[in-house]
Order: sequence, then C-alpha cells, then structure tokens
Amino acid sequence: MKADLGDLNAFVAVARAGGFREGARVSGSSASFLSEAVRRLEGQLGVRLLNRTTRSVVPTEAGKGLLERLGPALSEMESALDVVNGFRDRPVGALRLNVPVSAARLVLPAIVPPFLAAYPDIRLEVVTDESFVDVIAAGCDAGIRYDERLEQDMIAIPIGPRVQRFAIAASPDYLDRRGRPQHPSELLGHACLLGRFDSGAMTAPWEFERDGEIVRVDPTGPLIVRVGGATDLAVDAAISGTGIVCLFEDWLRPHIDSGALEPILEPWWQRFSGPFLYYPGRRLVPAPLRAFIDFVKASANQA
Repeated sequence: MKADLGDLNAFVAVARAGGFREGARVSGSSASFLSEAVRRLEGQLGVRLLNRTTRSVVPTEAGKGLLERLGPALSEMESALDVVNGFRDRPVGALRLNVPVSAARLVLPAIVPPFLAAYPDIRLEVVTDESFVDVIAAGCDAGIRYDERLEQDMIAIPIGPRVQRFAIAASPDYLDRRGRPQHPSELLGHACLLGRFDSGAMTAPWEFERDGEIVRVDPTGPLIVRVGGATDLAVDAAISGTGIVCLFEDWLRPHIDSGALEPILEPWWQRFSGPFLYYPGRRLVPAPLRAFIDFVKASANQA
C-alpha cells in the first residue's frame, strides 16, 4: 500500500508535537492541512493512528509503531536532500534552535544578525525553553545549553563568551537603607530576589567563591519569579529598591554601568564556563545547521 509522503510527514509532525496546532507551528503548515492529511492517511491504512481529545493528541499503538519506523527513514531522506542542498551556492531551508532565555538575550544577538545577512535563504526560528529537552523530540535541529546539562551522545561546540560570572547587585537606595554586605553570609539578613525554574527547582542556594573558599547561602526574600520569562521583573524590582538580585553579569552590566544597580561582593562572584551549541551526532548534518556551525566556529576564531 502506497502512502503519500506529505501525509506521512504531516502525521510525524503532529505526533511529535502532541497536537495539530503545535505541529502546524513547527512544520510551517496549517492545522487544517495537517488534520486532513492525517485523516487521509488513516483512511488509506484503514487504522486509527492518533487518539484525539480536546486537550491532547496521542498516538495509538499503531501510530507509535509507525512513528518509530518512520522517524529514522524520514531523517535519512532529509539527509539525502541536504546532500543536494550542499551543491547550492548558498544553503537553503529552515533552522530551529532551542535555547534558554539567557542565551537568546546574551549570546545570540551578536551572532544571529550577521549570520542571517550571510545566509539570506535560511529561515531561523529560536525557541526559548529553560527546561532541558530532547531537541529532536521538540522538533529542533540544535540547542544551546551549559556543559552540566548536555547529554553525552550530543556533539557540542563552544558558542558565545567562554567565561561568565554570576553578579549580585542592588540599588544604591536599598544598600543605603539596609547596609552593604561584606561577606556572603550577611545576605541571610537581606531581602533577596529569587527565581524558580519550570521544573520547580529554585535558583537558590547562591554560591560564591574567593581564594579557594566556597560559600553557599540559601537566602529568602519577598519575590520569586519564573526563570527566563519573568527574570526582568526581578531586575526591575532590584532597581526599584525591593532587594538584591543575583544573575548573569552581562545581564546586569548595563544597569551597573548606569548606576541604577550597585555591585555587591564582587571579589566573590563565581565564574563558570560559557554555553555550547549542541546537536545530535548523526551522519549528515542539515545544510542550514552546518552553515550555522561553521559560522559560529569562524566567529570564535575571529574573536
């Protein structure tokens, strides 16, 4: 029995995304187009592939079996087409990256505009996500994460600054009222602005290091924000005098330079290695991703 390749691709997009609307967003098609394609495929095969409810779309046992076999086959077809794409003067196609908000804010602005200028036929989509996800299952080609959150079977290359610091700061008004801490342990007597990841984990305890001495402090305070989406709220609250904020130095640097925030305990600021661009170690890398990898490497060499 022959099935249309477009219908098979539509089924894979919906099954991986967990819904027609999200599948349409990922694939660049419309939800109605995907729905009709899946319905047509189910009619040809004579079996239901997806269980649909108002809240979710889940593959049936038959759908799971088909998805398991189709995934590698479609990846091979995409790789084969990328071989042809490699003969073009300029790579063409879509590139989808999964990154934390910090990377979208602090790393990509220096890379994305010149990359798109160099490769005008590539369409880049950046998805921000603070939780560690399977980039393939999420419909992405690659991601950006820090080394402690990388999977071992991924290929990783450095992207952005190789050394970063966590900075801690508050408004001069707050520090005039509450005092300026001279040791990390004194933060326990201050109002600290905290974050919570999507997983529910907190950004505390805060860790500091100086001359080989490591100090961990579990502060409390009046405000907890969702890491990523609401981080700027914590920064604004710190500027307004609500409390002390701990964040990437590059995120706070403009406010420190302007005087809106005053750095605290700077000799104790912890250093850590910069982020990595990571992607699956498959045999053939899609042409848009290969172009991005080469561009990132070239940019690092010029820095």
